[in-house]
Amino acid sequence: MASMRDIKRRIKSVNSTQQITKAMNLVASSKLTRAKNRLMDTRPFFQETRKVIAGVVNGSKGISHPFLEQREVKKKAIILITGDRGLCGGYNANVSKAAMSHAEDVNNVSAITVGSKGREFFKRRGIKIIESFTGISEKPGYSDALKIGQLALDLFTKGEADEIYLAYTEFITTLYSEPKVIKVLPVDVNEFTNNDGDSSGQSLTIYEPDEEAVLEYVIPKYINTVIFGAMVESAVCELGARMTAMDSATENASEMIDSLNLLYNRARQGQITQEITEIVGGSGIYD
Repeated sequence: MASMRDIKRRIKSVNSTQQITKAMNLVASSKLTRAKNRLMDTRPFFQETRKVIAGVVNGSKGISHPFLEQREVKKKAIILITGDRGLCGGYNANVSKAAMSHAEDVNNVSAITVGSKGREFFKRRGIKIIESFTGISEKPGYSDALKIGQLALDLFTKGEADEIYLAYTEFITTLYSEPKVIKVLPVDVNEFTNNDGDSSGQSLTIYEPDEEAVLEYVIPKYINTVIFGAMVESAVCELGARMTAMDSATENASEMIDSLNLLYNRARQGQITQEITEIVGGSGIYD
């Protein structure tokens, strides 16, 4: 059994850890509020971009474009969005495993990673990292999405990847999110067919110089917006997961401190009882 001094030292240590988890919980909670507002500001632009593409696709027949071209899949690329830090439950592991499910042959898969946790995950499994972006997972910028989007478009147009997937964490509620993997290239036309708003008058729209030129301009912006939206959404999920994890850690620390206090009191009571017994037993010597 541990001595009273050891128990007291343990209580002090757990108490210090609890103060840290409390502080981290408050910081994550504050950042989460700002990240949620940013997510709400990002979604309208994404929806409007989808409507423009839907208008072109639904109003044209037999449209063709390199970014819509379905090819035989020999090589894949995965854009993986994780955090730069841990202490957020299963957030990093869950999205990394979801991304890995699309990497049947690691020799034919390359990756662009956002966050050091995703980079480490893919490196351990022998997947080629084209480029890694770190230090931006909690507060991504649109300029970062532009760089990632351009890398993805270059990979696709040069034939270095026949399909490009985006793995991120979808925000549902503060307490619940789930990993999601979507195909960003080639763009699936079926996703836009009569799914984005009213298309009844879209056939009357005239595109100058033509539909292909409009798609040439809009699709890269759509890809960039999808990536940026996924980064912002993942940031909200990461902060929510960290806030939840730190809240749980704080509660666990409280329970541990209560158990240690009980153990300490029992040890102290046992020591006092032993001392009384020794005193009573020793008093018989003088009778």
